[in-house]
Amino acid sequence: MNKTLLAIALLLATNPTFADPLFRFGAIADCQYCKETSAGRKYNLSPKKLAACVKHYNKLDLAFVVHLGDFIDRDFESFDVVIPIYNRLKAPHYHVLGNHDFSVADDKKALVPKRMGLKNRYYDFTHKGWRFIVLDGNDLSLYAYPKNDPRTKAATAFHRRLKAGTPTWNGGVSDQQLKWIESRLKLATQAKERVILFCHFPVFPADIHNLWNHEAVTSLLAKYPCVAAYINGHNHGGNYGKNGTIHYLTLKGMVDTEKSAYSIIEVHKNELKVIGYGRQDNRSMPLPPKKSR
Repeated sequence: MNKTLLAIALLLATNPTFADPLFRFGAIADCQYCKETSAGRKYNLSPKKLAACVKHYNKLDLAFVVHLGDFIDRDFESFDVVIPIYNRLKAPHYHVLGNHDFSVADDKKALVPKRMGLKNRYYDFTHKGWRFIVLDGNDLSLYAYPKNDPRTKAATAFHRRLKAGTPTWNGGVSDQQLKWIESRLKLATQAKERVILFCHFPVFPADIHNLWNHEAVTSLLAKYPCVAAYINGHNHGGNYGKNGTIHYLTLKGMVDTEKSAYSIIEVHKNELKVIGYGRQDNRSMPLPPKKSR
């Protein structure tokens, strides 16, 4: 091998930007469809944007696609418009539950997860040595259950103990779900997997959109070196922070303005690479070397 070919081979081996990814997946935040529109959010354009996104994704070799919550803005019937579009995806596709997904009549709230194709409100799956943990940030909330439901009353009491002015349109994860998350992180550690978590709500950096008990989540994740990233929606303007070695990425909302927003995330050995479309920015998120255990 001559010097030029050797240099190219070394570059490809050491620079994840030039090497082929291990795999790619698609990520969308806040499609948030309803029949209405407003100056800041073009709710009624979401089906057109989603269809174009799905068409693009179907041209690519994607491991899966995930929508990060707020698939609709309101009304149970809104699901009838966007779910068939999303289901055109050739790749496996997943949903994360958002607060607006429960902006439906009280007698329909319990039907939302099933209508979105979910067997469980929070769950996980694996692909090529990576574990993806999907959270339900509406577990504790004032809107995900009927008004007279005991869970709503418990969440009301929880919210009263929070800092004055904490938004009622955010939610939290229950102690039961936190224990489940830790069980998944322990399993990933044992299996020598890396982990990405998906949630609708951010937890870091400090922001008005964060989960009610965001500190409980970040404290738990910090204990596990297997965690690479936490990816969410909810804050339509997007955001980013790094806490220790964990990347916290908020993707921009598809619903805002006439321009779309979605991404392809490339998983490399030493990098997560976000390729943004529309309003979504590109970003490189380096990963520390994987420790052998």
